[in-house]
Amino acid sequence: MPTNLINSLCDIAGAENVLTGAATAPYCNDRRGRYSGRALAVVMPADTRQVGAVVALCAAQNIAIVPQGGNTSLCGASVPLAEDGQIVLNLSRMNRIRELDAANYTLIAEAGCILAGVREAAERSNRLFPLSLPAGRQCEIGGNLSTNAGGINVLRYGNMRDLVLGLEVVLPDGRIWNGLRALRKDNSGYDLKQLFIGAEGTLGIITAATLKLFPRPQAMAAACVGLRDPAAVAELFAHLRASCGDRISAFEFLGRTCLDLVLRHIPHAREPFAERHEWMAIIELSDALNVPLDQPLRAALESFSGAIGAFAVTAEKAQAESWWKLRYGISDAQKIDGISIKHDISAPVSRVAEFIARADAALHGAFPGVRIAAFGHIGDGNIHYNASMPDPAQNPAFIAQSERVNRIVYDIVAGLGGSISAEHGVGQLKREEITRYKSALELEMMRSIKQALDPRGLMNPGKVI
Repeated sequence: MPTNLINSLCDIAGAENVLTGAATAPYCNDRRGRYSGRALAVVMPADTRQVGAVVALCAAQNIAIVPQGGNTSLCGASVPLAEDGQIVLNLSRMNRIRELDAANYTLIAEAGCILAGVREAAERSNRLFPLSLPAGRQCEIGGNLSTNAGGINVLRYGNMRDLVLGLEVVLPDGRIWNGLRALRKDNSGYDLKQLFIGAEGTLGIITAATLKLFPRPQAMAAACVGLRDPAAVAELFAHLRASCGDRISAFEFLGRTCLDLVLRHIPHAREPFAERHEWMAIIELSDALNVPLDQPLRAALESFSGAIGAFAVTAEKAQAESWWKLRYGISDAQKIDGISIKHDISAPVSRVAEFIARADAALHGAFPGVRIAAFGHIGDGNIHYNASMPDPAQNPAFIAQSERVNRIVYDIVAGLGGSISAEHGVGQLKREEITRYKSALELEMMRSIKQALDPRGLMNPGKVI
């Protein structure tokens, strides 16, 4: 253990905020239990100045840094590698909301702010911060930015990349870039903040962000719809976009396998209809005006000429939340049921149904009896497409075929002009995979940017590129 390094870290952040030995274990493992690493120390700075000092110290001693927030990454981006020689820089103590400008519809949050806390702060000023994720009470703004998080409201408000006006970033040499602008228009050069959003901490450490706020919705209506197949889901989505316009704030879909898992494992989950449907859509409309939305939503569903098995509409929050519980419970239900081969892919919205049909056929042909759990965000083409064997005795052998399964799925995605990573990032999980599906020129440009900002490769090594 480099004693001089630890002593210097203690001088910067305080001895109580520097963990070593066995105390680092919770910060060196991901929540899925897939990745585990080792760290010389875990440092928990209190402010940006301390972050800059820690980074400068590590740069001087050639020590690699793994930035970390709530550690909810699904791709192993927020945990160290198995090799020695890295420190984890956990930003959870940096959890202040520095400013909320209701008139400008902006909020400045530090990287360690919990997403749910940011949403609540906006609501107290009658504003909305629209990012909504199942891990909202654990994930932090820095991680949301570093992975360009999406969630259920991308359809209306966009990804995290669309929700940011400015950033504060500590560069790999310890210098602090204050780009916390609150401007909607700024064409004074390169949009540097976009380099760091989605970079998973490989180019620098985001310490704060100026976030966009929106009018807080005053009216809401939701619908739960039973459908025959993904093609019918896509047709319904197109119909509702034309009928309801930008009032659609969410349009999620899930297959029968997903619903059965939730009903089996999640307490108080209930089948939404008397009859079973192979696919289900959950739709939400909202408006800043306090106008009834349930009747327009009902009328739009009734005018749909496609195949709807059943539907229900509500303006009651409790009823809507019971439907959303079915969607949000999928990941937990899958975890209880066992390991699956997970894919977070995107395709053009018009080709989502084609992807599911082609991938289903290919996997069933290669692995008879395979169970597919498909769900996600139809409005932005993001599908969570997970495969496992329903028989626990057969599943380990299937999981051992992950590379073959991935190749089948990703080749279909690439053929449709899609992406192998839609909202979870690359991390360790897809670092090698992206070299198959990005052009040589794209990879060259990415490496050039990495070389320019982090020439010694000290920022989150082994991730992304």
